[in-house]
Amino acid sequence: MEAKAVLRHIHITPRKARLVVDMVRGKGASDALTILQFAPQHAARAVEKLLKSAVSNAFQKEMGDVDELKVSQAFVDVGRVAKRVNPAPRGRSMMIRKRTSHITLVVSNGG
Repeated sequence: MEAKAVLRHIHITPRKARLVVDMVRGKGASDALTILQFAPQHAARAVEKLLKSAVSNAFQKEMGDVDELKVSQAFVDVGRVAKRVNPAPRGRSMMIRKRTSHITLVVSNGG
């Protein structure tokens, strides 16, 4: 059985969020929470809350003990990009892209 949690339109670039998600993919849920608590990245706070939500969803589905849960799938997709224009020298303009991410975590039983 699987339990899933999705976080959409978070204001973290996908490239930076993937670094954090790669650290917890395939780990046990309790190990992944420990890793995220001590990770210095800003995205680690969001992924930690998302993992707690996925574990809570698994608890609601009565999938068993929390110690048996494992992060089976974890991926980051590109979200909406907000575009802003800044003035540049000689009458030009520069585009600033404020990127967002969609983070998905799936936890499953160890077996």
